[in-house]
Amino acid sequence: MIGRRWWLPAALIGAAVAFLIGHLLLAKPDVPDATFTLLSGQKISTTSDLKGRVYLVNFWDTNCSSCIAEMPSLENTYKEFHSAGLEFVSVAMSYTPRDYAVNYARTRQLPFMLTLDDGSLAHAFGDVQLTPTTLVVDKHGKVLKRYVGPPDFRQLDNVIAQALHDSASS
Repeated sequence: MIGRRWWLPAALIGAAVAFLIGHLLLAKPDVPDATFTLLSGQKISTTSDLKGRVYLVNFWDTNCSSCIAEMPSLENTYKEFHSAGLEFVSVAMSYTPRDYAVNYARTRQLPFMLTLDDGSLAHAFGDVQLTPTTLVVDKHGKVLKRYVGPPDFRQLDNVIAQALHDSASS
C-alpha cells in the first residue's frame, strides 16, 4: 500500500529531474567572458566587441596537418560571410611557437584576426586540447556548434548562414 501512495510523487519528481538534465544537455552553452589580444596588440572582448555579432573561434597549431589543410576552406568561409557580418578569431595554441604562427599568418595573408594563446583561452572555451577545434557563436553569445577536427564545410556554412539570417531578422 505504501508503495502505491508514493508512486505519483516519485514519478513527477523523476520526470522533473529528467527534464532538467535534458535541458542542461541540450542547452547551448554561453561563450566565456574572454579577451583576445591580437598580433597588433588590439584587444577584442567576447562580451563587448563581439557581443551582438556572429563569429567563429578556431583553435589551431602550425604542426597540426588537419589545421593547415582546413585553413584555405576557413579563409573561403570567412570571405564568403564577412560582408554579411561574420567575424573570425583564429587562436594559435599555447604550444605553437609564436614565430611559426606569425609567419604562417603573414605569408598566407590570413584575412581574419589572430591571437596567440597562453593557455587561458583554451581553458576558458571548454578546455580545448585537440586541434583543430572550431566554435560557431551566435549574436547572443551562445555556442551554436563546436567542431573538433575539420568541420563539414557545407554544414558549417549553413550554420553560419542561418545565424547571420537570424541576426539580421531580429
